Formats: sequence, C-alpha cells, structure tokens
Amino acid sequence: MNNHTADEQRWSSWLASAQKGDGTAYEALLTEITPAIKSYLLVCFGQFEHIDDCVQESLLAIHQGRHTYDSQRPFRPWMFAIIRHRTIDLLRKSSPKLSPKEGTSVVPISDEIEAQNVDWNLYIDGSRLLKGLSNTLREPLILTKIHGLSTRECASQLGVSENVVKVRVHRGIRQLRLLWEADSP
Repeated sequence: MNNHTADEQRWSSWLASAQKGDGTAYEALLTEITPAIKSYLLVCFGQFEHIDDCVQESLLAIHQGRHTYDSQRPFRPWMFAIIRHRTIDLLRKSSPKLSPKEGTSVVPISDEIEAQNVDWNLYIDGSRLLKGLSNTLREPLILTKIHGLSTRECASQLGVSENVVKVRVHRGIRQLRLLWEADSP
C-alpha cells in the first residue's frame, strides 16, 4: 500500500467519523492534512508571503464544506478541489499580497520543502499546469502573482501596456482554473 492509499483511507475514515460527531478524529484529520496543504501550495506556487494564510483559508473552507464529503468517494480529490478553488479565489482578491518572500525563487526547490516530504507528483502537476499556459499568459501571471511586481513594473518588463498586463493576468487565472478543473478526477 503506497502512502497516498494509506492517507486516503485514513483521512476518509477520519472525516466520516467526524461527520458523525467524533471530535478526536476531526482533530487528527486537520492536524495531518495541514502540512499536506502547505506542501501542495508550495509545489504549485512556490514560497509566497501569505502561504500560511492560504493554508488557514483552505482549512476553513474544508471545515465549512465537510458536510459535502461523501465517504463512498475518494477524499484527496475532494480536498484538493476545495484547496484549488479557495486558492484561486485568494489569488484573485489579493494580487499584491501574494508575493514571494525575499530570497526565494518561483521554483519551489528548497530544504524547507524537502523537509516536509513533498509529494513530487504534485510538483510535476503544478509545473505541468503552468506550462499549459501560453507564455503571454504565464509570464505576467508569474511576475505579478508570484514575484509580486506591480502591473506597471510587469508592463515595463514585458514591453506592453498596463491594460494588456491586467487582461493577460485575468485570462491566465481563468485558464489556470480551467486547467485545474480539467485535471481534477
């Protein structure tokens, strides 16, 4: 049995028990999925300033949607769909807030990630999704949402107008959301 299968069974069982009122199972679930959520976000987006806020928002969204989980269905796709949707919402709302911490790179390869036992399949999926965007959509999205450049700075670096950057970022987020949704089982 691989780690994903073991996690799947354990997490599914804990949430099913939590839905029946088992607070201990629910606490165990939240404790165990928290580092998984952070690793997933690091893999998909790299280190950014408010990653812990995104983790907390994701946990809150899972808490609010826990009644929608069907124990006859896989847990991981349900959980990661919630995380993806919540993160996209946060990206839309917090353009300047989601910038990488000083000294970090967009590519999330660091000792911190290694120490968290990152699932490299998620890294490959995140890279694949970003690579699914055209350069004209990917570059302004990375420069503004991950590197934290202003629209003006991004426009100057790319040699286009600020309006073009805004449109490309909007389209990039929309396309990324569609790619994520199409990638969900």
